Amino acid sequence: MRLKHTIISLLITCLWLLSAHSLAGQFKVTKVYDGDTIMAEGHDIVIYVLLAGIDAPEIGSRKHKRGQTYGQEAKKYLENLILNKIVDIKGYGIGPYPYNHLIGEIFLKDNNINIEMIKKGFAEVCRKKPPDRLNIFSYLEAEREAKGAGRGMWSLGEKYISPQDWREMHRKR
Repeated sequence: MRLKHTIISLLITCLWLLSAHSLAGQFKVTKVYDGDTIMAEGHDIVIYVLLAGIDAPEIGSRKHKRGQTYGQEAKKYLENLILNKIVDIKGYGIGPYPYNHLIGEIFLKDNNINIEMIKKGFAEVCRKKPPDRLNIFSYLEAEREAKGAGRGMWSLGEKYISPQDWREMHRKR
């Protein structure tokens, strides 16, 4: 029981340290779940990261077999960028229950991967309140440029449905 308590305390301390607005460190990306969620390993821990400030099209699930247009493309693009690579993760806190992911920006060398996903039209700026100290203006500028150029999901024009709206529509079914 004492060992279990010690391990839980250590995990909570690690998550707290990673959630502070700071460079969490270098991690190897070991799995890409979709266009805005990854798993990474480093420092003898495994972390799940939700990319801060972005919302990518949904890839589908067991319940909703058919995903959103550009969902698979967003996942593949993110995989090509960072899977099995060492990245820097800048943490902005822990996301809500039940997922409890680290909310973070991913950097490969000096390239902000979160913004890269928006620039290519594989994610939009998240409509929820951004984490404190996240420079959302660079995200909004990237989205404006991607929309204007009709890249990725923005090529759908009036048929485009934001990931948030898509999830809401499919929750009701």
